[in-house]
Amino acid sequence: MIPVILSGGSGTRLWPLSRGHYPKQFLPLVSDHTMIQETVLRLTGVQGLQAPIAVCNEDHRFMMAEQLWEIGIKPAAIILEPMGKNTAPAVAMAALTAASEDDILLVLPADHVVANLPAFHQAIVQAQALAEQGYLVTFGIVPTEPETGYGYIQRASDALGDAYKVAAFVEKPNAETAARYIESGDFYWNSGMFAFKAGSFLHELEKFNPKMLASCQAALKAAKVDLDFIRLDKDLFATCPSDSIDYAVMEKTDKAVVIPLDAGWNDVGSWSALWDVTDKDPFGNAISGDVLTVDTQNSFIHAQHKLVAVIGVHDLVVVETDDAVMIAAKDRVQEVKQIVEQLKAKSRSEADIHRKAYRPWGHYDLVDTGERHQTKRIVVKPGAKLSVQKHHHRAEHWVVVKGTALVTKGDEKLLITENESVYIPLGIVHCLENPGVIPLEIVEVQSGSYLGEDDIVRFVDQYGRI
Repeated sequence: MIPVILSGGSGTRLWPLSRGHYPKQFLPLVSDHTMIQETVLRLTGVQGLQAPIAVCNEDHRFMMAEQLWEIGIKPAAIILEPMGKNTAPAVAMAALTAASEDDILLVLPADHVVANLPAFHQAIVQAQALAEQGYLVTFGIVPTEPETGYGYIQRASDALGDAYKVAAFVEKPNAETAARYIESGDFYWNSGMFAFKAGSFLHELEKFNPKMLASCQAALKAAKVDLDFIRLDKDLFATCPSDSIDYAVMEKTDKAVVIPLDAGWNDVGSWSALWDVTDKDPFGNAISGDVLTVDTQNSFIHAQHKLVAVIGVHDLVVVETDDAVMIAAKDRVQEVKQIVEQLKAKSRSEADIHRKAYRPWGHYDLVDTGERHQTKRIVVKPGAKLSVQKHHHRAEHWVVVKGTALVTKGDEKLLITENESVYIPLGIVHCLENPGVIPLEIVEVQSGSYLGEDDIVRFVDQYGRI
């Protein structure tokens, strides 16, 4: 059985922590591990698992690789999507990448919480047995309330041990319909988790959506392999229809079965959902960071950088980051995505990036900005190297505050140590690298007529960036 880790979501409802370039699956929301790491680690103890296949956006490739490396996981492949096409093409790519059509894929979104691991592991074993028989298995969450934010799966009367044939997949209901579903006992929340043979899924996909399969096959055939990365051909993948597994296959096939799963599952799709799975104080408050409260109940309060003081409120969500503060009624957190839509409409960077931006070589923090200057704190990992580049519109002044920097400045090679500096004039080809064994920290002051991140002409880049 091969775990397939799907990491394509943007997590807009968890803004301002989750951003387009750093979505929720890469964040440590419920433990010291990120959501992606939790997804892999919760499989520990399941017998017979092979190395996972991960599918993610091309922009997230280094974060995916690094987070798997941090927990000692070497993936069989990391498939890079040049654009999002929903879950069906992502799973098709994983199925086509598997060594054999008889390999069973365990498809897991990378942003779920599962509290009861023994129950989850037992369901995986049941799913594997059914998948061996050619069924396409999905995991239906035993509902605890008439939730209107999830799709539902209706089971048929045909039982297969503890599983059932699927009668129907249904869209997110209104409150009255959801209550009726719960009362009937025949409906489960749609978890988006699946298990099936690679060949079984591809056969059904070819039957119901041959154009999607053909586009995936063509994009994979023309893909470029770079270390653990499989870079799909952008132009060919762009021709692929966009659709979910449910619409493309599961709603149409007669081989769909559902395993009821009661394992403390949560998709952490909103701030209220995160409040549900977070430890709380005696007053029902989920608190992280430097927070003081007076007469406050049943609230979620997250402080990243500043002291946050909350007085006399209840059922509130307060989230502070280095560049934004979001306050919402807990029963209206689904509307956070409307804020993100407004940010995008105004072309504001806060929709996609944090003040601290992560790169394959390390990260930088935008400390200060003005009309013709900005200041960054840059951290370069040991052995890492920025691209050989130049800028048309800005000059840079670097001051080393920790570690040692090897600087290329035109034809010069300079070794700069702590409390030393170097000036890079506008238009000069340059490069920064860390030859040491500790992180390199520098303060960079930029000055010029244009300071955007797109003012970079790269000549050489060891990370394959254009």
